[in-house]
Amino acid sequence: MDENGATPDVEDSGLHDKLPISGLYESWFLDYASYVILERAVPAIEDGLKPVQRRIMHALNEMDDGRFNKVANVVGSSMQYHPHGDASIYDAIVNIGQKELLFDTQGNWGDIRTGDSAAAGRYIEVRLSRFAKDIVFNDDTTEWQLSYDARKREPVTLPVKFPLLLSLGVEGIAVGLSTKILPHNFCELIEASIAILQEKEITIYPDFLTGGQIDISNYNDGQRGGKVRVRAKIEEEDKKMLVIRDIPFGTTTTSLIDSIVKANDGGKIKIKKVVDNTAAEVEIQVHLAPGVSPDITMDALYAFTECEVSISPNACIIIADKPHFVGVTEILRYNTQQTVGLLQRELEIKRLALLEKILYGSLEKIFIENRIYRDIEECETFEAVIRTIDKGLDPYKPQFYREITDDDIVALTEIRIKRISKYDGYKADELMRKWQEDLAEAEDNLAHITRFAIDYYKDLLKKYGKGRGRKTEIRAFNQISANIVAANNQKLYVNRAEGFIGYGLKKDEYVMDCSDIDDIIVFKADGRCLVVKVQEKVFVGKDIIFCSVFVKNDERKVYNLVYLDGKTGVSYIKRCQVTAVTRDREYDLTQGSPKSKITYFSANENGEAEIITVNLTAQSKAKVKQFDFNFADLLIKNRSAMGNILTKYPVRKITMKQAGRSTLGGVDMWFDPIIGRLNRDERGEYLGNFGPSDSILVIYKDGTYELTNFDLTNHYVSNEVLLVKKFDPKLAITALYYDSGQKHHFIKRFNIETSSLDKKFLFISDSKNSKLLLASTDKRPRLEVIIPKTAQKEEIHEEYLIEELVDIRGWRAMGNKLPSDKFKEVRWLPSLPDPVEEVPEVVSDDEPVDTDVEDAEDDSNENENGYAESIEATDQPVEDETNESSERENPEDISNSQAKPKKKPKKGPDASESQLGLF
Repeated sequence: MDENGATPDVEDSGLHDKLPISGLYESWFLDYASYVILERAVPAIEDGLKPVQRRIMHALNEMDDGRFNKVANVVGSSMQYHPHGDASIYDAIVNIGQKELLFDTQGNWGDIRTGDSAAAGRYIEVRLSRFAKDIVFNDDTTEWQLSYDARKREPVTLPVKFPLLLSLGVEGIAVGLSTKILPHNFCELIEASIAILQEKEITIYPDFLTGGQIDISNYNDGQRGGKVRVRAKIEEEDKKMLVIRDIPFGTTTTSLIDSIVKANDGGKIKIKKVVDNTAAEVEIQVHLAPGVSPDITMDALYAFTECEVSISPNACIIIADKPHFVGVTEILRYNTQQTVGLLQRELEIKRLALLEKILYGSLEKIFIENRIYRDIEECETFEAVIRTIDKGLDPYKPQFYREITDDDIVALTEIRIKRISKYDGYKADELMRKWQEDLAEAEDNLAHITRFAIDYYKDLLKKYGKGRGRKTEIRAFNQISANIVAANNQKLYVNRAEGFIGYGLKKDEYVMDCSDIDDIIVFKADGRCLVVKVQEKVFVGKDIIFCSVFVKNDERKVYNLVYLDGKTGVSYIKRCQVTAVTRDREYDLTQGSPKSKITYFSANENGEAEIITVNLTAQSKAKVKQFDFNFADLLIKNRSAMGNILTKYPVRKITMKQAGRSTLGGVDMWFDPIIGRLNRDERGEYLGNFGPSDSILVIYKDGTYELTNFDLTNHYVSNEVLLVKKFDPKLAITALYYDSGQKHHFIKRFNIETSSLDKKFLFISDSKNSKLLLASTDKRPRLEVIIPKTAQKEEIHEEYLIEELVDIRGWRAMGNKLPSDKFKEVRWLPSLPDPVEEVPEVVSDDEPVDTDVEDAEDDSNENENGYAESIEATDQPVEDETNESSERENPEDISNSQAKPKKKPKKGPDASESQLGLF
């Protein structure tokens, strides 16, 4: 309104030209975003603190008198510098206090493990720790600025002489960006800083107060795009209970238990109950349901609960009033060089202070000992006094490091007569000598500043490093397939005729138990197969002949089938695998001709190859209308391979005559000691080729052994295992152990006489503190015993052949005492080779020795069933499915070659459960 109360016309006023809304929004938003980034959420690289944290530290330093302060009072003092509410200040104080580095605390400060909150600010107390006073504050090297209301001064940044940012870690969300720097180990940071000053390469990894285990293979130096996996530490108490000892960073016992209960309710795992016994240490008991494998449940906990979490670091910090994304190594290098710079400034300040002390002490000594103070008695004015003293100092001025000013002379005039009368020249000289020594030391440290900085870091480690060792174990994690470890919480049903599968078809045919996250593979009579996600009900196509849970990259499962080509009427036979597919995409196992169909099908879990009987129609022109065929005579090919011609004549029926054995042989297994798991990927130590009846021998450091199967889900805690080998009942175990009861070392050899799987047996003394030192499965092991050097003798190395020390006895036997019991070190030497038994050559006097080998009768064209084996394998594996046509050229008929069997087929084993379909 104008002065007359009238409202001016907006168009005439021109306000819309001067203050456009878009301009206001752009300017205000940028100002707001910059303020939040710089003043709220992101820490500065100089001290690693956000503004609220810096103001809290400054307020505590101002209040510090050695006693504890109520947190409520600290909040009030901090508000003099922080232009925000008390809630944010209180939360920041509690957050710093729970990290147990900068604050000494009293009262209930909550628990980061359980998620319990701290008590109200009026009930808890805080003060600066000795460490904080040593490394955070120094008024002489602090840059100051006025507080928001210009009534107080506050630090721009604190002169921190330690990588505080990396030790505490930080997390903040600003406008348009965020930061997440994980905490690192106190001692490792100091050691890394020393290494930087020594020009060595460094690597640093996160460490959490909550402990647990961390996989840092993708840490990426804490930069964007990196990721770490953190796991709880789970121990197998017995076959019925797992115990969680540590929890992952960012979780609490409450949230972790809730996630376990949720996974159980969702059917992902099967447990009876969860009991939280957390007190001084974390202890969560997970009681298992009857018949549930502890190893599989352990993997399921990692896969479906907060027992494993993934954390993506994002190191963003303020450098020169701008946010920068840098790695933690670069941050540590900056902090280390900053510490060197601050130490140098402190030394320079100390050096100047010492020079001033020496200068003034020298002036005082000259003034008193040369009685210059008497020359001023006749001076009538103060200016005359100054000139008289200055004149008396003239002969000594060249020895001073700077010019003598009037202020220096005024200070001399302020010396009292009482001090002059009691002046002790000897004491003054001693004090001057000490100052000179301190000055020489400071100058030497300045000249060797790197050495001084290294000594500073070592002193920090010595004073404050006790009890701050690494809490989080660094180790590699195996990738857990959720489909494998998920509990079977659903039942799969199929309606073959109408073409529906799912766990909601409860009135139809039951197939098997499955999980609600499984994939299902389906084979249909027209020769097509596809993989779908299991659902309550899903249509996959009519005339289903087989469906089952699909396991990706399962190279042991083989499908044997015979199909009729609809175009030519020829029956083809093939063996194939389906290892990797695209979900919901159909794949044709035939040649794709219309009216093609599968006439025989079986799914074999371990590559079994059965013998089938083929019956031709009575009207066919074939001379032999019934013959047998062994699938073992075929190679396993790609699913798109055409196969071999079984017969060109019409087939009436095909039946299984005899179940077969696996044609894949055993499974090669490796043990990875880093992650403590078995694998087939050639990682770690090769254990051997395993058949169905083979097992694994595990010898533990506590003096027990255990036989287990070779399931890939087995867990072997790497820091508890001494030896993992393929079990051979004929192989003797050699063990060296200490018996605390007899206080002597024993050596023993024994064979495994037990057969129980997954049960531990103690084979050393059960006396408390007895321990197993060495174990070996070598046939002829050798032992080296190193006896320490004494005043009379040099160090002695003794070698023993174990078979000469002790015989093979029962696993409960004590063994024999080791001849040299007081030793420095024991270790295995390379074992001796097995003795070679010479077999005498027996030569008859009547018959000459013929070294030539006669050619055997060539019957390679006939197999054990009497038909020719001249099957031309025209179907080679197809790597690229786009080139399928190249495999389908001139297949050879094999039916007539079987017209006159010459041998009866051998009787095979009983039918296996893996033979799943006959058509």
